Amino acid sequence: MSEAAMRYEKDLLGERLVPANAYYGVHTLRAVENFPITGTPISIYPDLINALACVKQAAALANNELGLLDKDRAGAIIKTCEEIRAGKLHEEFVVDVIQGGAGTSTNMNANEVIANRGLEHLGRRRGEYQYLHPNEHVNMSQSTNDVYPTAVRVALHFAISRLVDAMSELRHAFQTKAEEFAEVLKMGRTQLQDAVPMTLGQEFSTYAVMLGEDEERLKEAAALIREINLGATAIGTGINAHPDYAEMVCRHLAKITGIPLVTAVNLVEATQDAGAFVQLSGVLKRVAVKLSKTCNDLRLLSSGPRAGLGEIKLPPMQAGSSIMPGKVNPVIPEVMNQIAFEVIGNDITVSFAAEAGQLQLNAFEPIIAHSLFKSLNHLRAGCITLGERCVKGITANRERLHRTVKHSIGIVTALNPYIGYINATQVAQEALNTGKSVYELVLEKGLLTKAELDKILQPEVLTKPRPIQLPRE
Repeated sequence: MSEAAMRYEKDLLGERLVPANAYYGVHTLRAVENFPITGTPISIYPDLINALACVKQAAALANNELGLLDKDRAGAIIKTCEEIRAGKLHEEFVVDVIQGGAGTSTNMNANEVIANRGLEHLGRRRGEYQYLHPNEHVNMSQSTNDVYPTAVRVALHFAISRLVDAMSELRHAFQTKAEEFAEVLKMGRTQLQDAVPMTLGQEFSTYAVMLGEDEERLKEAAALIREINLGATAIGTGINAHPDYAEMVCRHLAKITGIPLVTAVNLVEATQDAGAFVQLSGVLKRVAVKLSKTCNDLRLLSSGPRAGLGEIKLPPMQAGSSIMPGKVNPVIPEVMNQIAFEVIGNDITVSFAAEAGQLQLNAFEPIIAHSLFKSLNHLRAGCITLGERCVKGITANRERLHRTVKHSIGIVTALNPYIGYINATQVAQEALNTGKSVYELVLEKGLLTKAELDKILQPEVLTKPRPIQLPRE
């Protein structure tokens, strides 16, 4: 690139040439050079970019209201932030998602983009910082140490809301299947061994209930995320900020985002504490573990289709083998499993990063944010995919389920109250040894009549609590 297509910018390390058409500046340029880590820029997380714009807009409004920032400069900042929130200029946020400096590179990337675009609104050229400066004006009353964590929390709140919505849709898909399969009798299993009868509807309803529980846990985690440290500036003492700034900027930010944000009671504590991030990460791990368990069940229940359990059929999504004709694999549950593995790993990263904070600041919030955004976004995509491309198309192999119940030894447990534990044990052993069904043996031994047996083995009797009847003498 020719020097004519460049502009000079200066920082404490000296002068550098920056592309003339770039909205970012010298601090961003150095960060790009210093952190060629993942090749993934922060713009991959639009929520974070929009949240940064929300914070900068709120700060400009508060500073103008306090008489610290003139109307023209505040207006240029606000207009630019509104453009960013509308999806513009995101490609200018180019620093790597993993970076040293506690998020300073991200904050300065935002300051420079907003300043240079704001200069254009003021009729000036990019880089003419004497008219609108990234630090003096866009970053007024702020520090990376309160801007970055606040923006991360706002962005996380947006992402949590979308994940909750996706989980809700998946829960409804499971609940619909639970209702569809309400009368389909099958054998339950413990430790992969035959247990007692249940309905397929009962089995699927548990998946819906588990999701519902975790939706509530996520909402609780979101409440913790709503506490912000904006106004803390460097370490929580509020140095270089007006005494009324913290309350005022929180009020503006809450209005802009639609989130009921609150300022932390102790800003020194809030600036160094990453506990809310750990809490959220733990809840995401809980969601991942339970979704993975659910997908393990779906893969097992659909295994075969002839040499496995084969109790349900998953909708075929793609050919499963390059060598075995006709093979179809449970690829949708498999991808959900892999998302869960990633989320569990992300939780370990968040835990280490939160623990590594020292004294008045945690310098490792960029990797915390990166890990949490990945977990939230991938879980959301996984829930949508699992619901739309798997759960909604599941069918029951009713004939096989009926045959399994009829020939299972496990139904003898239901006969305990009628024929006694000793008789039931003998029937179970003989059924196992001879291959005869429990039904046949009970009739052969005269332990119950056919009418009695048929009544006891009705699905509504087998799968619900009932009054205890003493066994015959």
